Amino acid sequence: MINKERMLTEFLELIKIRCSTKAEREVGDLLKQRLGDLGLTVFEDEVGGKIGGNCGNVIAYLKGTVQEAPVIMLSAHMDCVEPCGGVEPVFENGVIKSAGNTILGADDKAGVAAILEGLRTVLEKNIPHGGVQVVLTVSEEGGLDGSKHIQKEHLKADFGYALDSGGSPGQIILKAPGQNSIDVVIHGKTAHAGVAPEEGLNAIVVAGKALAQIKQGRIDEETTANIGIIAGGHATNIVPDRVELKCEARSRDVTKLAAQTEHMKQTFETVAASHGARAEVHIHHAYDPFVLDEDSFAVTLAAKAADSIGLKVALQATGGGSDANFFNNYGVPTAVLGVGMSKVHTTEEYITEQDLYHSGEWVAAIISAAAKKS
Repeated sequence: MINKERMLTEFLELIKIRCSTKAEREVGDLLKQRLGDLGLTVFEDEVGGKIGGNCGNVIAYLKGTVQEAPVIMLSAHMDCVEPCGGVEPVFENGVIKSAGNTILGADDKAGVAAILEGLRTVLEKNIPHGGVQVVLTVSEEGGLDGSKHIQKEHLKADFGYALDSGGSPGQIILKAPGQNSIDVVIHGKTAHAGVAPEEGLNAIVVAGKALAQIKQGRIDEETTANIGIIAGGHATNIVPDRVELKCEARSRDVTKLAAQTEHMKQTFETVAASHGARAEVHIHHAYDPFVLDEDSFAVTLAAKAADSIGLKVALQATGGGSDANFFNNYGVPTAVLGVGMSKVHTTEEYITEQDLYHSGEWVAAIISAAAKKS
Protein backbone atom coordinates (compact mmCIF):
# COMPACT_ATOMS: atom_id res chain seq x y z
CA MET A 1 0.00 0.00 0.00
CA ILE A 2 2.69 2.51 0.99
CA ASN A 3 5.74 3.68 -0.95
CA LYS A 4 8.48 1.88 1.00
CA GLU A 5 11.39 3.55 -0.74
CA ARG A 6 9.97 7.00 -0.06
CA MET A 7 9.23 6.21 3.58
CA LEU A 8 12.72 4.84 4.18
CA THR A 9 14.32 7.87 2.53
CA GLU A 10 12.30 10.25 4.68
CA PHE A 11 13.01 8.31 7.88
CA LEU A 12 16.75 8.43 7.18
CA GLU A 13 16.51 12.14 6.47
CA LEU A 14 14.72 12.77 9.75
CA ILE A 15 17.10 10.81 11.97
CA LYS A 16 20.09 12.68 10.55
CA ILE A 17 18.68 16.00 11.80
CA ARG A 18 19.84 16.77 15.32
CA CYS A 19 16.72 17.37 17.39
CA SER A 20 17.73 17.77 21.01
CA THR A 21 15.03 18.46 23.55
CA LYS A 22 14.03 22.15 23.41
CA ALA A 23 16.07 22.55 20.20
CA GLU A 24 13.67 21.10 17.62
CA ARG A 25 13.59 24.13 15.30
CA GLU A 26 15.23 22.53 12.25
CA VAL A 27 13.06 19.43 12.22
CA GLY A 28 9.98 21.46 13.18
CA ASP A 29 10.36 23.77 10.20
CA LEU A 30 10.85 20.81 7.87
CA LEU A 31 7.75 19.05 9.15
CA LYS A 32 5.63 22.18 8.84
CA GLN A 33 6.68 22.36 5.19
CA ARG A 34 5.98 18.66 4.57
CA LEU A 35 2.53 18.82 6.13
CA GLY A 36 1.70 22.00 4.25
CA ASP A 37 2.79 20.40 0.98
CA LEU A 38 0.28 17.62 1.68
CA GLY A 39 -2.51 20.18 1.85
CA LEU A 40 -2.93 20.34 5.62
CA THR A 41 -3.44 23.65 7.39
CA VAL A 42 -0.46 24.02 9.72
CA PHE A 43 0.53 26.21 12.63
CA GLU A 44 3.08 26.22 15.42
CA ASP A 45 1.87 26.99 18.92
CA GLU A 46 3.53 29.13 21.59
CA VAL A 47 4.77 26.30 23.82
CA GLY A 48 8.43 26.78 22.85
CA GLY A 49 8.52 30.14 24.58
CA LYS A 50 6.80 28.75 27.66
CA ILE A 51 9.36 26.00 28.21
CA GLY A 52 12.52 27.81 27.15
CA GLY A 53 12.75 25.99 23.83
CA ASN A 54 13.29 27.24 20.28
CA CYS A 55 10.25 25.54 18.73
CA GLY A 56 6.62 24.95 19.62
CA ASN A 57 4.31 22.05 18.92
CA VAL A 58 3.48 21.61 15.25
CA ILE A 59 -0.28 21.18 14.80
CA ALA A 60 -1.92 20.45 11.45
CA TYR A 61 -5.36 19.56 10.16
CA LEU A 62 -6.57 17.63 7.14
CA LYS A 63 -10.19 18.24 6.22
CA GLY A 64 -12.19 15.07 5.77
CA THR A 65 -13.88 13.84 2.62
CA VAL A 66 -16.42 11.93 4.72
CA GLN A 67 -18.11 14.61 6.79
CA GLU A 68 -19.86 12.20 9.18
CA ALA A 69 -16.63 10.44 10.12
CA PRO A 70 -14.99 11.08 13.51
CA VAL A 71 -11.90 13.28 13.67
CA ILE A 72 -8.80 11.36 14.69
CA MET A 73 -5.53 12.67 16.10
CA LEU A 74 -2.15 11.27 15.09
CA SER A 75 0.70 12.31 17.36
CA ALA A 76 4.45 11.79 17.69
CA HIS A 77 7.23 13.79 19.29
CA MET A 78 10.01 15.58 17.47
CA ASP A 79 12.80 15.53 20.06
CA CYS A 80 15.29 12.77 20.85
CA VAL A 81 17.51 11.92 23.79
CA GLU A 82 21.26 12.47 23.54
CA PRO A 83 23.50 11.75 21.76
CA CYS A 84 21.39 12.53 18.70
CA GLY A 85 23.77 14.52 16.51
CA GLY A 86 25.64 13.04 13.56
CA VAL A 87 23.56 9.85 13.32
CA GLU A 88 25.02 7.43 10.78
CA PRO A 89 22.49 4.70 9.93
CA VAL A 90 23.77 1.17 9.35
CA PHE A 91 21.81 -1.60 7.61
CA GLU A 92 22.21 -5.25 8.57
CA ASN A 93 19.82 -7.93 7.34
CA GLY A 94 16.77 -5.69 7.30
CA VAL A 95 17.67 -3.95 10.57
CA ILE A 96 18.45 -0.24 10.80
CA LYS A 97 20.73 0.89 13.63
CA SER A 98 23.27 3.62 14.28
CA ALA A 99 27.01 3.29 13.83
CA GLY A 100 27.19 2.86 17.61
CA ASN A 101 28.25 6.27 18.84
CA THR A 102 24.76 7.85 18.83
CA ILE A 103 21.18 6.81 19.27
CA LEU A 104 19.29 5.96 16.08
CA GLY A 105 16.33 8.27 16.65
CA ALA A 106 13.55 5.82 15.81
CA ASP A 107 12.15 7.15 19.08
CA ASP A 108 10.24 8.95 17.73
CA LYS A 109 11.14 9.58 14.10
CA ALA A 110 9.57 6.21 13.28
CA GLY A 111 6.26 7.63 14.53
CA VAL A 112 6.72 10.86 12.58
CA ALA A 113 7.60 8.99 9.37
CA ALA A 114 4.59 6.68 9.81
CA ILE A 115 2.22 9.64 10.09
CA LEU A 116 3.62 11.36 7.01
CA GLU A 117 3.63 8.22 4.85
CA GLY A 118 0.18 7.18 6.04
CA LEU A 119 -1.23 10.58 5.09
CA ARG A 120 0.48 10.55 1.69
CA THR A 121 -0.90 7.11 0.93
CA VAL A 122 -4.46 8.11 1.81
CA LEU A 123 -4.26 11.25 -0.31
CA GLU A 124 -2.53 9.68 -3.31
CA LYS A 125 -4.93 6.75 -3.48
CA ASN A 126 -7.97 8.94 -2.87
CA ILE A 127 -8.98 6.86 0.14
CA PRO A 128 -12.10 8.29 1.81
CA HIS A 129 -11.23 9.80 5.16
CA GLY A 130 -12.58 11.87 7.97
CA GLY A 131 -10.80 14.82 9.54
CA VAL A 132 -7.26 14.13 10.71
CA GLN A 133 -5.40 16.27 13.22
CA VAL A 134 -1.63 15.87 13.44
CA VAL A 135 0.10 16.92 16.68
CA LEU A 136 3.90 16.76 16.69
CA THR A 137 5.15 17.70 20.13
CA VAL A 138 8.35 19.17 21.51
CA SER A 139 10.29 18.24 24.64
CA GLU A 140 8.56 14.91 25.20
CA GLU A 141 11.84 13.48 26.44
CA GLY A 142 12.25 16.45 28.77
CA GLY A 143 9.13 15.57 30.76
CA LEU A 144 6.21 15.62 28.29
CA ASP A 145 6.53 19.41 28.18
CA GLY A 146 4.92 19.85 24.78
CA SER A 147 1.72 18.03 25.60
CA LYS A 148 1.69 19.34 29.16
CA HIS A 149 1.60 22.97 28.00
CA ILE A 150 -0.48 22.63 24.84
CA GLN A 151 -3.71 24.64 24.86
CA LYS A 152 -6.56 22.19 25.21
CA GLU A 153 -8.68 24.13 22.74
CA HIS A 154 -6.15 23.30 20.02
CA LEU A 155 -7.15 19.64 20.25
CA LYS A 156 -10.08 19.02 17.89
CA ALA A 157 -10.09 15.21 17.65
CA ASP A 158 -12.67 12.76 18.98
CA PHE A 159 -9.92 10.27 19.84
CA GLY A 160 -6.30 9.72 18.94
CA TYR A 161 -3.12 7.72 18.73
CA ALA A 162 0.41 8.47 19.92
CA LEU A 163 2.85 6.56 17.74
CA ASP A 164 5.54 6.26 20.37
CA SER A 165 6.13 2.76 21.70
CA GLY A 166 8.32 -0.23 21.23
CA GLY A 167 6.73 -3.46 20.18
CA SER A 168 5.81 -4.26 16.61
CA PRO A 169 2.97 -2.49 14.83
CA GLY A 170 -0.22 -4.10 16.05
CA GLN A 171 0.65 -3.48 19.70
CA ILE A 172 -1.83 -1.13 21.35
CA ILE A 173 -1.06 0.40 24.75
CA LEU A 174 -4.26 1.08 26.64
CA LYS A 175 -2.89 1.45 30.19
CA ALA A 176 -0.06 3.66 31.40
CA PRO A 177 1.03 4.92 34.83
CA GLY A 178 1.00 8.30 36.44
CA GLN A 179 4.20 9.59 38.00
CA ASN A 180 5.30 11.59 41.02
CA SER A 181 8.80 13.03 41.32
CA ILE A 182 10.15 13.05 44.87
CA ASP A 183 13.05 15.40 45.64
CA VAL A 184 14.71 14.96 49.02
CA VAL A 185 17.35 16.89 50.94
CA ILE A 186 18.74 15.34 54.13
CA HIS A 187 20.24 17.93 56.48
CA GLY A 188 22.87 16.73 58.97
CA LYS A 189 25.77 18.51 60.68
CA THR A 190 29.26 19.15 59.40
CA ALA A 191 32.44 18.40 61.37
CA HIS A 192 36.08 17.48 60.81
CA ALA A 193 36.07 13.79 59.98
CA GLY A 194 39.48 13.17 61.55
CA VAL A 195 39.51 15.52 64.51
CA ALA A 196 35.93 15.53 65.78
CA PRO A 197 33.69 13.13 63.81
CA GLU A 198 31.45 12.63 66.83
CA GLU A 199 30.41 16.28 66.57
CA GLY A 200 29.03 15.75 63.09
CA LEU A 201 25.92 14.08 61.70
CA ASN A 202 26.56 12.32 58.41
CA ALA A 203 23.70 13.14 56.05
CA ILE A 204 24.82 10.48 53.56
CA VAL A 205 24.70 7.76 56.21
CA VAL A 206 21.24 8.90 57.33
CA ALA A 207 20.05 8.82 53.73
CA GLY A 208 21.45 5.30 53.36
CA LYS A 209 19.53 4.11 56.41
CA ALA A 210 16.34 5.55 54.96
CA LEU A 211 16.99 3.92 51.61
CA ALA A 212 17.42 0.56 53.31
CA GLN A 213 13.80 0.81 54.48
CA ILE A 214 12.20 2.13 51.30
CA LYS A 215 10.29 -0.21 49.03
CA GLN A 216 11.65 0.33 45.53
CA GLY A 217 11.87 -1.37 42.16
CA ARG A 218 8.83 -3.44 41.20
CA ILE A 219 6.23 -2.93 43.94
CA ASP A 220 3.43 -4.77 42.12
CA GLU A 221 2.25 -5.25 38.54
CA GLU A 222 1.01 -1.63 38.42
CA THR A 223 3.51 0.18 40.61
CA THR A 224 7.25 0.94 40.54
CA ALA A 225 9.63 3.21 42.43
CA ASN A 226 13.20 4.27 41.83
CA ILE A 227 16.00 6.17 43.54
CA GLY A 228 17.62 7.78 40.53
CA ILE A 229 20.19 10.35 41.72
CA ILE A 230 22.08 10.89 44.96
CA ALA A 231 24.66 13.63 45.49
CA GLY A 232 26.36 15.11 48.52
CA GLY A 233 29.56 15.69 50.40
CA HIS A 234 32.61 17.87 49.75
CA ALA A 235 35.69 15.93 50.86
CA THR A 236 36.61 12.75 52.73
CA ASN A 237 37.81 14.75 55.72
CA ILE A 238 34.49 16.54 56.19
CA VAL A 239 31.40 14.94 57.67
CA PRO A 240 28.74 15.79 55.07
CA ASP A 241 25.86 17.88 56.36
CA ARG A 242 23.74 17.68 53.22
CA VAL A 243 22.76 15.08 50.64
CA GLU A 244 20.25 15.39 47.81
CA LEU A 245 18.23 12.56 46.31
CA LYS A 246 15.94 12.49 43.28
CA CYS A 247 13.38 9.71 43.24
CA GLU A 248 10.17 8.74 41.49
CA ALA A 249 7.08 6.63 41.98
CA ARG A 250 4.76 5.36 39.23
CA SER A 251 1.51 3.47 39.19
CA ARG A 252 -1.45 2.87 36.92
CA ASP A 253 -3.60 3.12 40.05
CA VAL A 254 -3.90 6.59 41.61
CA THR A 255 -4.44 5.19 45.11
CA LYS A 256 -1.32 3.05 44.87
CA LEU A 257 0.65 5.98 43.48
CA ALA A 258 -0.36 8.13 46.44
CA ALA A 259 0.45 5.35 48.90
CA GLN A 260 3.90 4.65 47.47
CA THR A 261 4.72 8.36 47.37
CA GLU A 262 3.62 8.83 50.98
CA HIS A 263 5.61 5.76 52.05
CA MET A 264 8.78 7.22 50.57
CA LYS A 265 8.15 10.66 52.05
CA GLN A 266 7.37 9.32 55.52
CA THR A 267 10.36 6.99 55.53
CA PHE A 268 12.81 9.76 54.72
CA GLU A 269 11.28 12.07 57.34
CA THR A 270 10.97 9.46 60.09
CA VAL A 271 14.44 7.97 59.68
CA ALA A 272 16.05 11.41 59.51
CA ALA A 273 14.26 12.59 62.64
CA SER A 274 15.20 9.43 64.55
CA HIS A 275 18.88 10.20 63.96
CA GLY A 276 18.64 13.89 64.80
CA ALA A 277 18.70 14.96 61.16
CA ARG A 278 16.01 16.63 59.04
CA ALA A 279 14.50 15.55 55.74
CA GLU A 280 13.13 18.16 53.37
CA VAL A 281 10.81 16.41 50.89
CA HIS A 282 9.20 18.01 47.83
CA ILE A 283 6.69 16.10 45.70
CA HIS A 284 5.92 17.10 42.13
CA HIS A 285 3.03 15.42 40.33
CA ALA A 286 4.31 14.84 36.80
CA TYR A 287 1.24 13.34 35.10
CA ASP A 288 -1.84 11.20 35.65
CA PRO A 289 -2.29 7.57 34.60
CA PHE A 290 -4.72 6.56 31.90
CA VAL A 291 -6.76 3.44 31.20
CA LEU A 292 -8.77 2.78 28.06
CA ASP A 293 -11.37 0.01 27.92
CA GLU A 294 -10.62 -2.82 25.52
CA ASP A 295 -13.92 -2.14 23.77
CA SER A 296 -13.39 1.62 23.53
CA PHE A 297 -13.70 3.13 20.07
CA ALA A 298 -10.02 4.09 19.80
CA VAL A 299 -8.83 0.60 20.74
CA THR A 300 -11.28 -1.39 18.61
CA LEU A 301 -10.67 0.80 15.56
CA ALA A 302 -6.89 0.44 15.79
CA ALA A 303 -7.27 -3.31 16.28
CA LYS A 304 -9.57 -3.65 13.28
CA ALA A 305 -7.20 -1.62 11.12
CA ALA A 306 -4.24 -3.75 12.19
CA ASP A 307 -6.13 -6.94 11.45
CA SER A 308 -7.11 -5.66 8.01
CA ILE A 309 -3.45 -5.50 6.94
CA GLY A 310 -2.36 -8.73 8.61
CA LEU A 311 -0.78 -7.36 11.78
CA LYS A 312 -0.97 -9.34 15.00
CA VAL A 313 -2.98 -7.35 17.55
CA ALA A 314 -1.69 -7.23 21.14
CA LEU A 315 -3.35 -5.14 23.86
CA GLN A 316 -0.75 -4.13 26.44
CA ALA A 317 -0.10 -2.08 29.55
CA THR A 318 3.13 -0.12 29.97
CA GLY A 319 5.24 1.26 32.79
CA GLY A 320 6.23 4.39 30.88
CA GLY A 321 4.58 7.75 30.36
CA SER A 322 3.99 9.52 27.06
CA ASP A 323 2.12 12.46 25.57
CA ALA A 324 -0.96 10.21 25.63
CA ASN A 325 -1.12 10.68 29.41
CA PHE A 326 -1.91 14.36 28.93
CA PHE A 327 -4.11 13.91 25.86
CA ASN A 328 -6.30 11.47 27.78
CA ASN A 329 -6.46 13.88 30.70
CA TYR A 330 -7.58 16.63 28.29
CA GLY A 331 -10.53 14.54 27.15
CA VAL A 332 -9.12 13.04 23.94
CA PRO A 333 -9.03 9.24 24.43
CA THR A 334 -5.59 8.32 23.13
CA ALA A 335 -3.97 4.92 22.75
CA VAL A 336 -0.23 4.46 22.25
CA LEU A 337 0.79 2.42 19.21
CA GLY A 338 3.86 0.27 18.75
CA VAL A 339 6.06 1.28 15.83
CA GLY A 340 8.90 -1.19 16.32
CA MET A 341 11.56 0.92 18.04
CA SER A 342 13.85 -1.22 20.21
CA LYS A 343 16.55 -0.54 22.82
CA VAL A 344 15.56 3.12 22.86
CA HIS A 345 17.61 5.70 24.76
CA THR A 346 20.77 3.70 24.05
CA THR A 347 23.37 3.64 21.29
CA GLU A 348 22.12 0.12 20.52
CA GLU A 349 18.71 1.42 19.38
CA TYR A 350 17.34 -0.18 16.23
CA ILE A 351 14.24 -0.77 14.13
CA THR A 352 13.53 -3.29 11.39
CA GLU A 353 12.58 -2.07 7.94
CA GLN A 354 9.50 -4.29 8.11
CA ASP A 355 8.24 -2.64 11.29
CA LEU A 356 8.91 0.81 9.83
CA TYR A 357 6.82 0.05 6.75
CA HIS A 358 4.09 -1.69 8.73
CA SER A 359 3.68 1.39 10.92
CA GLY A 360 3.02 3.55 7.86
CA GLU A 361 0.54 1.02 6.50
CA TRP A 362 -1.20 0.91 9.89
CA VAL A 363 -1.66 4.69 9.92
CA ALA A 364 -3.27 4.59 6.49
CA ALA A 365 -5.48 1.69 7.54
CA ILE A 366 -6.60 3.53 10.70
CA ILE A 367 -7.54 6.65 8.73
CA SER A 368 -9.49 4.52 6.26
CA ALA A 369 -11.22 2.50 8.99
CA ALA A 370 -12.30 5.65 10.82
CA ALA A 371 -14.11 6.89 7.70
CA LYS A 372 -15.97 3.60 7.42
CA LYS A 373 -17.17 4.01 11.01
CA SER A 374 -19.05 7.22 10.16
